[in-house]
Amino acid sequence: MSVPDTENLTHEHVFLGASHDENARRTLWVVGLTAAMMVGEVVAGYLTGSMALLADGFHMATHAGALTATVVAYAYARRHASNRRFSFGTGKVGDLAGFASAMVLGLIALALAAESVMRLFDPVQVAFVEATWIAGLGLAVNVASAVLLAGHHDHGHGHSHDHKHDHDHGHDHPGRDHGVQSRDNNLRAAYVHVLADALTSVLAIVALLAGRYLGWVWLDPVMGIVGGVVIGRWSWVLVRDTAAVLLDTTDAHLADEVRQVVEGPGDAKIVDLHVWRIGPEAHAGIVSVVVEAGIDADAIRRRLVPVHELAHLTIELRTP
Repeated sequence: MSVPDTENLTHEHVFLGASHDENARRTLWVVGLTAAMMVGEVVAGYLTGSMALLADGFHMATHAGALTATVVAYAYARRHASNRRFSFGTGKVGDLAGFASAMVLGLIALALAAESVMRLFDPVQVAFVEATWIAGLGLAVNVASAVLLAGHHDHGHGHSHDHKHDHDHGHDHPGRDHGVQSRDNNLRAAYVHVLADALTSVLAIVALLAGRYLGWVWLDPVMGIVGGVVIGRWSWVLVRDTAAVLLDTTDAHLADEVRQVVEGPGDAKIVDLHVWRIGPEAHAGIVSVVVEAGIDADAIRRRLVPVHELAHLTIELRTP
């Protein structure tokens, strides 16, 4: 009895985004920029005795820590991309880091809003000139960081992953088309941190100028509350989206597309379907189908080729 050749049946489960390494480099530059700003403010605050500089320096430290976690997640995902301990690769490590980062951002939003409410009822003396310069410098750093991370927006990549394996058990990697959209929640979390810092800087500048020239001291804590609410909203959206990936939530539109292409000819009926994200540009699918005589796994697989989001597919055939 001959043993079947399985050399062509083995494959890697690497589902990192097409821009994984580029995004990691961008984030590393932002970490360096943020860390330099943080150290500069802390040193200047210590030498000048300015509590405003020291406070903003330690505030930057929280963002530097979150951004560093983003870089570590990129490195870990790349290093263990081919580790067989991870059944579907490390494509979701970035979502885990994004979830943690969003939680930290939520805590920052709560702390900012709480401190602002306290200052609204118990105002403190503000060094308007010094604080305005600090906020302006922080805004410049955040704008530069946002430019570095600007590539985080979802866009199509000319990146094809064609896996044409003849799997007797109906297990295949259909070719992914050029229209696959990236959703790198790790980079997205870093971008939101930068936007949050930029927002607080803009609100602070407006409040400080109003306080200095119009005497509206109350506007500073009010802007802090507004910033806390907006940042909290961003944090919630990021938590919701990353949690959905971590919990293998089904993409309803993708599931409907799978049903349409499989059941369209009328000779097959899906009785069990699971579709979930396994990377920024990849989904996995398990399709259990009741078919008429003469329909095999290859036929179902060919029908699913246009569903380019499916990078890892398992087909189970049943007879009526």
